[in-house]
Amino acid sequence: MGTDQPKYIDVTDLEVYKIAFDLSNQVWKLVLEWSPFAKDTIGKQFVRAVDSISANIAEGYGRHGRNDKIRFYFISSGSIKESLDWIRKAQSRNLVDEQQFNHIHSRLSQLPKLINQQIKYTRDHLKI
Repeated sequence: MGTDQPKYIDVTDLEVYKIAFDLSNQVWKLVLEWSPFAKDTIGKQFVRAVDSISANIAEGYGRHGRNDKIRFYFISSGSIKESLDWIRKAQSRNLVDEQQFNHIHSRLSQLPKLINQQIKYTRDHLKI
């Protein structure tokens, strides 16, 4: 005789969060290999931007109000656009090879659709 309580979904269960978190660690490892000048200029900002994606998803997910959640998801979307700019700069300045660029750019490009799905779900299922 068990209870039929709904399973609590943790932010770490969300595909959008998993991709963003994994990507932030990949960018961190990549930037660690750059020269001190590249790390200090592009690297720090790139890492902050890509870290901000999963951090804002997590913060939004942890908020209680619908509009508050959505606000953080929109901030995450802005960080995706910023990260796309940084990876393009890294490529144009020969800091990443073609394979690294393609992988990171591809993963970043997946995220807006997933963020929009999270926003839609939040709008459709939360009343407050």
